Amino acid sequence: MSRIFPWSAAAAVIAASSAAAQSVTTSAAPASSAPAAAAAAADSAADLNTLPAIVVTAQRLDESRSHIQTQTGASTYTIDAAAVAATPGGDNTLLNQVIMQAPEVAQDSFGQFHVRGEHNGLQYRLNGVILPEGISVFGQSLDPRLISSMSLITGALPAEYGLRTAGIIDLTTKSGIQQPGGAVSIYGGSHGQVQPSINYGGGEGAFSYFVSGDFLRNDLGIESPDGSSNPIHDHTTQYHGFGYFEDILDEQNRVALMLGSSVGKFQIPDLYSEQPPLGLTVDGQTAYPSQNLDENQREVTQFGALSWQHSAGALDVQTSFIARYSSLTFSPDPLGDLLFTGIAQQAFKQNVAYAGQSDGAYHLNDSHTVRAGVYLQTDHSISQTTSQVLVTDDLGAPLTEVPTAIIDNGSATEWLESAYLQDEWKVQPNFTFNYGVRLDRFTAYTSASQASPRLNAVWQPLADTTVHAGYSRYLSPPPFELVGAKDIALFQNTTSPPLSPAADPPLPERANYYDLGVQQKLSRAFTLGLDSYYKQSVNLIDEGQFGAPIILTPFNYRYGKQYGAEFTLNYTTKEFTAYLNLAAQSAKGKQIDSAQFNFVPADLAYIVNNYIHLDHEQQHTASGGVSYLWMGTRFSADFVFGSGLRADLPLPAGVTTAYGGTGIPNGESLPVYTQVNTGLTHRFTIPGAGTLTARFDVINIFDKEYQIRNGTGVGVGAPQFGPRRGLFFGLSKSIGPAD
Repeated sequence: MSRIFPWSAAAAVIAASSAAAQSVTTSAAPASSAPAAAAAAADSAADLNTLPAIVVTAQRLDESRSHIQTQTGASTYTIDAAAVAATPGGDNTLLNQVIMQAPEVAQDSFGQFHVRGEHNGLQYRLNGVILPEGISVFGQSLDPRLISSMSLITGALPAEYGLRTAGIIDLTTKSGIQQPGGAVSIYGGSHGQVQPSINYGGGEGAFSYFVSGDFLRNDLGIESPDGSSNPIHDHTTQYHGFGYFEDILDEQNRVALMLGSSVGKFQIPDLYSEQPPLGLTVDGQTAYPSQNLDENQREVTQFGALSWQHSAGALDVQTSFIARYSSLTFSPDPLGDLLFTGIAQQAFKQNVAYAGQSDGAYHLNDSHTVRAGVYLQTDHSISQTTSQVLVTDDLGAPLTEVPTAIIDNGSATEWLESAYLQDEWKVQPNFTFNYGVRLDRFTAYTSASQASPRLNAVWQPLADTTVHAGYSRYLSPPPFELVGAKDIALFQNTTSPPLSPAADPPLPERANYYDLGVQQKLSRAFTLGLDSYYKQSVNLIDEGQFGAPIILTPFNYRYGKQYGAEFTLNYTTKEFTAYLNLAAQSAKGKQIDSAQFNFVPADLAYIVNNYIHLDHEQQHTASGGVSYLWMGTRFSADFVFGSGLRADLPLPAGVTTAYGGTGIPNGESLPVYTQVNTGLTHRFTIPGAGTLTARFDVINIFDKEYQIRNGTGVGVGAPQFGPRRGLFFGLSKSIGPAD
C-alpha cells in the first residue's frame, strides 16, 4: 500500500495512491485524492503538447523505469523535493532526519535510525539501482539536494527486494532535462555551523546532467555525550558531491551515469573532568583528564553506476554496473585510551564492491505483468588494527607499565548472487495479486542459500477503501563490510581480554514476515491508514559498538520476534497540510550465538534462557508536522516523539540474577522525549534575476534535553543526547534558466 502524507500544498509529499494501480505520478501536483490525481494526470498530458520532444521522451522513460519495480502489497511512504524544502531545515538537513518523519522510524546515535524494530537492514537505491552497503557510521553519503522524490518501502516486500529488507530507501534523482537550473545557498547558525552548497541541472539536445555539492562544518558532529549544547571536542568537516549524467540515444534507449562522493572527518566528543577508572599506570602516568582525550575518525564513501535502459512496447529493462569504495579510519588517543579502557586501537577498515544488476518487466496483457531480475556482487574487505595494551598475569594484574603493540590484520571476499521472478496478476479491477519467488546465495565468512516465496494482495472493496496483505520469506546475510577479523587469542593476558571465549562468525538471518493494512479516504483532503506486521526470525541480525572505535560489529540472536502496528493520518488543502504518525512495537531476541567474545558471561547466560528487548526497540514512536502557506510565506513545524530506546536494568545493591549478573540486559527503556522543530521561509522574486529564498529554522525549539543512549545496553558503547536548541539561517539564490 502506498501512502502520500502531504507536507506542502505545492506538491505531493508523504504519498497516497493504491499500490494495486502501480501508476507513478511524475508531476508535482497534489495527490491527496484519486480525482485530484486524475485531474493532475490530465493536466500533465495536456502539457506534453507544449514540451520539447526530448523532454517528453525523458518523462516517458522515467515512467517506464518506475514500472520495472512494483510495491504491490508493501507499505510505501513517499516525499518529494518540494516537501523536503517545506520542512524545518529544508534540504540542509541530513537524509536520516528526513526519513525519521515516516511512520515507525526511531532515531539512534551516530545518525542511525531504525525501521520497525530492525537495527539496520536498509537498502538504498538510486533510480532503481542498488547501492552496495558501505562502512560509514556518522557520514551521510547521499544528500537530500539530489532528491526528486524519496520512498521508504517496508513490510512484506515483493520478490525484487532482497538481502536488506527492513526498509528500501528508493531515491529518484533530479534531472537537468526536466528540471533545468539550480541554486547556490549558504546556511548556518548554532554550534558553529556553516554549510555552503550548490546544485545545478542542464543539458543540450539529448544530453543532460544534474550536479550538487556541499561543505559542512560544525561543532556538533556527533551527539553530545553529556547533554550540553556545545560538547567538548566534537568538530566535524564533511564534503558531499553527486553527479547524474544522461544521454537519450533514441525514443527507446538511454544511458545514465551516477557518481557520488562523501568524505567526513569527526572528532569523538569528550566528557568533562573524569579520570581513568581502571587504576592502570602507563609509562609512569596514572591521571588523565577526560576532556583532553583526542580521538578522531575519518569516513570515505565513493560510488559510481552506469546504466542502460531499454523501453519498447510491452518490455522495460534496465541493466547497471555498480562500483563502491568505502573506508573508515579511527585514530585513538594513545595514552588516554589505554588508561581509560585498557586499549588504544588504531583501526582501518576498507571495502571495495563491484556489482551487476538487471531488472525487467513485460506487460503480457491487461491482467498480467511479469517481472524478473538478477543481481551479482563481489566485494573485498580489509580490516587492520594495531592495539596498544599492557601485558597482564593470569589474574589480570599488569606486569609492566610499557605498552605492547598487537597487530591483528585480515581480509576476505564475499560473493552475492540473487535472482527473482514474479507475476502481478490483476484478477479483477479492484483486486491485484502479486506472487513470485526469490533465490539468494552468498559466500563470505559463512555461506547460505534460500528460495524465498513472496505473496502480496491489494483489494479495493470500496472506491475509497484499500486493503493490503502480504507474506514474505527473507534471507539476509550478515553485513560483510562490518565483520572484522579478530584473533581473540592475541588479547589473552592483556588489559583488553575477550569477555567470553567463543568467537563464532555472524550468521545469515532467515525470517517469515506477515503484513496486513487498510487505508481509508474520508474526503479528498483527509486520509487514515492502519498497518500491522509480525516477523519471526532465526539468527536475527543485530549490531553493536564494542570498544573505542566507532565501528559497528554484527552479531546474532538465535531467535527473534518483532511485531507492531502503525496509524497514519494526513490532511491536505491548497494552503494547509498536516500529518500524524503513531506506532507501537515489540522487538525481542534470545540466545546470542555469534561474536560472543564481546559479551560478559553473565549476560550471555541470561539471554540463553530469556527473550530480551532488543537495544534499538522503541515501544512507542510518533511523528507529525504542519505546513501553512500565507501570502508567499511558509510556516512549518514538525516533531518526533519516542518512548526511549533500551538500557540495562540495574538490580538493587547486593542482588544478582541466577546467572551472576548485576542487571537485566536491555531491561528498561530510557525516558520519553519530544523534539519540536519550526521553520519559516519566504521567496522573493528579483525582476530579471530569478528568486531569493530566505529561511529561519529553530531545531528543538523548547530546548528539551533528552537522552538517546545512556551507555548501557547490549552493544551500546557510550551515552548520547539529542541536539539542544539551535537557531539557523539560510539564503538560497536561484541560478540558471529561471533567471
